[in-house]
Amino acid sequence: MGDDNVVSRLGSLKALLGIVAGAGASYGVYKLVFSRAGDVNTKKAAKSLIVQPGSLMAKVSGFKVVSKSDNLDPDTESNDIHSKSAGSLEPRHLSMLLSLLQSSPNPEERRNVLVTLGNAAAFTVNQDLLREFGGLHIIASFLSDPSPEIRVQTLNALNNLSMNICNQEQLKIYVPSVMQMIETSPVNSDLQLAALRLLTNLSVTDNHQHLMKNSITLLLSLLIVSNDVLQIQVLKVLVNLSSNPDLMDDIVQAQAPASLILLFDGCTSTSVLLRLLFFVGNLHAWRPSAQVAEALRRRQDSLYCVLLDSSSQLHHKLPLLLSHPDEEVKMQVARLLT
Repeated sequence: MGDDNVVSRLGSLKALLGIVAGAGASYGVYKLVFSRAGDVNTKKAAKSLIVQPGSLMAKVSGFKVVSKSDNLDPDTESNDIHSKSAGSLEPRHLSMLLSLLQSSPNPEERRNVLVTLGNAAAFTVNQDLLREFGGLHIIASFLSDPSPEIRVQTLNALNNLSMNICNQEQLKIYVPSVMQMIETSPVNSDLQLAALRLLTNLSVTDNHQHLMKNSITLLLSLLIVSNDVLQIQVLKVLVNLSSNPDLMDDIVQAQAPASLILLFDGCTSTSVLLRLLFFVGNLHAWRPSAQVAEALRRRQDSLYCVLLDSSSQLHHKLPLLLSHPDEEVKMQVARLLT
């Protein structure tokens, strides 16, 4: 019952995690926008691996696990199969997974552990346990892993963990790292999407929104170069941030690409267009003094000039959207025009 037992248990865990199923041109994005504006062995091992009923693998993988004495006849198979969800993991299992994550030299193994921890983190009780075990910082340490896939799974796990307000207090220190990852990752990559999902959770309340105010230009630039899926995620963050009056000065002063205005068009995805209109609606709620407005007009590349100033092309684009086929789009446009 000493160290040998712990080593043996971790060894078994390593073998079992070998088949845990997985989930899901670097450059600075905003720099790009403004410059433009102007394995067989693993399979064999998996096939030969026997998953024991009641084991950690049986609890988290979702596979049907059959004991040696089970009859595989289709009529009786369902009565003899053990299959449990990640929600049934015990505290000791989480602790073992964190230990394995820190000790394993195998990238694929680390990835599988992160997937398992991420699935477990979808449950509130596990979110609390992982925080109490020091797991948030252990998991977050893999944000700098050289493997993009491991970084994606790290972000996915942190995303689930960030659903817990207490966890957000610990995770807020990683906002700069996540922002840097968004800027330096390939556009439309899984890395960018996972990072933006994490930021969406962290920006739901105004507790940590100020940590993102220096990245408004980056987010606005992403809107121009990304696909619909990423645009929606970017806009979720921007809508969250623009709902905070204390951040409005930073938002309207941010450098914005002039081509942002082109998104206010019937050809833009309805889901994207609606969120753009929500974002502009939040901006309209801000009323600058005459002196501040005059100062902002001198910055022709500011978001204020692009979307809010009387000279903005948006005032010509919005009426055209009143003929949009989507009723909610027309309703949001009408609100902005009144």
